[in-house]
Amino acid sequence: MWAALAGAFIPVMAILNGRLGRTIGDAVHAPVVLFGVSFLFSLACALFFTKSLPDLRELGAIRPIDYLGGVIVGFYVISATILAPRIGVANFIVCAVSAQIIVSVVIDNFGLLGAVVRPVSLTRLFGVGLLIVGLVITQVADGKK
Repeated sequence: MWAALAGAFIPVMAILNGRLGRTIGDAVHAPVVLFGVSFLFSLACALFFTKSLPDLRELGAIRPIDYLGGVIVGFYVISATILAPRIGVANFIVCAVSAQIIVSVVIDNFGLLGAVVRPVSLTRLFGVGLLIVGLVITQVADGKK
């Protein structure tokens, strides 16, 4: 349920961030505000749930590639902020979620980035194929207004 709720908030975030960008005059500034609020929220959650903060001395032990998640989240939010108002929230989400599932299957199959290997089955490939067909259908249907 938690994952579903988190996913349900993504299109809401895209719309709210697009509005925020219009209000403050530049779409690329909206994620700056968003991440400021997100930082404060994350800080409050860390303090509430763990009663502590990360030990800054341990940051040096983190591999540089492991910081890339922050860049990826930033790229996603900037993309949603700029693209969702232009191409529609549904189009953005369908494309983003389809790509997430396809890349997730590749990561699982090969155990990339330390993930547990979960070989791709024919059934899973069929599901990914249906996903791609659904993506094409939603894009073609959107073009016929």
